[in-house]
Amino acid sequence: MTGHDDGASRRFPVQLPIALLMALPGAYLGAATYLGLSHPALAPPLAALVYGIAIIGAAFTLSWAAESAQVDISAGLALAVLALLAVLPEYAVDFVFSWQAGQIYGAEGSCPPGEGGSTPCALALANMTGANRVLVGVGWPLVVGVATLAVWHSRRQGGSDSASTHRGCVQMPRVLSAEVVFLGIATLYSLTLPLRHTLTLVDAVVLVAIFGAYAWRLSKAPAEEPDLQGVSAWVGGMATTPRRVTFSALFVLAALVILACAEHFAEGLVQTGEELGVDPFVLVQWVAPLASEAPELIVACLFAWRLKASDSLGTLLSSKVNQWTLLVGTIPIVFAISAGTSDGLPIDAQQRIELLLTAAQSLFAVSILVTLALTTRNALALFVLFAVQFFGSLVLGVEADRILNLALSGVYVLLAVVEFVRHRRVLARTVRDGLRTPFDVLQRRDEELEEERTGGHRESA
Repeated sequence: MTGHDDGASRRFPVQLPIALLMALPGAYLGAATYLGLSHPALAPPLAALVYGIAIIGAAFTLSWAAESAQVDISAGLALAVLALLAVLPEYAVDFVFSWQAGQIYGAEGSCPPGEGGSTPCALALANMTGANRVLVGVGWPLVVGVATLAVWHSRRQGGSDSASTHRGCVQMPRVLSAEVVFLGIATLYSLTLPLRHTLTLVDAVVLVAIFGAYAWRLSKAPAEEPDLQGVSAWVGGMATTPRRVTFSALFVLAALVILACAEHFAEGLVQTGEELGVDPFVLVQWVAPLASEAPELIVACLFAWRLKASDSLGTLLSSKVNQWTLLVGTIPIVFAISAGTSDGLPIDAQQRIELLLTAAQSLFAVSILVTLALTTRNALALFVLFAVQFFGSLVLGVEADRILNLALSGVYVLLAVVEFVRHRRVLARTVRDGLRTPFDVLQRRDEELEEERTGGHRESA
């Protein structure tokens, strides 16, 4: 049985055909290009828009298939596999640029600047750094904001408060300590990347190993009944064979759409930048992540609005771990295969600063989650600092933007040190819980804490 309303799950969800219709034009154009079929030629801005919308529709379909698959997949395997599938659009776009960079490097032995000024190797990292920073700088604060509004709305309607949201703070269960700890481990290693001139296969081995250890740790978690809504509830409520056939078909369909559109979407962004005189790096770093992250952020907000903010934030936290380990780790692998060499992906001065800023933001994010709570104040800090770097990249020159990013990196690190010092006693407990404490013990402590909070609410009422 799954945690959803049986009546609602039997109704055909209109969201599914809407998502498929969004994906259809881009999927057809992409497939027609590869198969040599007749198709209209689109201007680069329109092509980027059509392919981007298709990727958004495919990402929604992928998320519904992944959620409904939890009915059949064991907890550990589900967390490992579904974490990978959740960011498939980011992988697709990054792999396109990594493959193109590898081909150019294999032919010329370097990554010369393109017409827009950015090197192909720089574009290979642009989507990754942008996606990571959007997820933390926009996604996490958005969850807190929506959760706070949901609690306020619930109180006005005479409903109960959320157990995970009180006084503008989203409280996560202790079972999520593993996500925080492994994100911290990956972040500490990532702080060494700006000191290099290449992203190597050694980095790939280390980061993939961190993800493997993270997946192994999560495999020890007990199975939980999934709470399905909308399309995933409709699929999850089917009989066993139809359910498996349906979510498998959705997986395949979404993957085919992404494969058909990813390269054309990436090329459309680069060509649009060249035509408009905008650095393609800016478009790849910010526009591409908006297309790939949008479904995940929308789903997270829906969960937060349903007073399940801890689940919502936990999902985004898991995605961050995935992006900062497996996604970064596979980029040099794709590059090496494409280039036919064991050389690492070249990192220029701009990219080293981008990596530094992304790692510094990640360090601050870990420091504020040591207590397993995200307050309104910290969420606002994440958003404001992100907004400064975002608008700086749009309006400032290259040198001024680099200085700003270096300054922001310093601010992130300083704030992180302050948070770690403030919560040094809690830090040791969180690390222990994330690495060693059995999940059933953590779950029992969460249940006891929940009972204490519920009792406190009743007494105050």
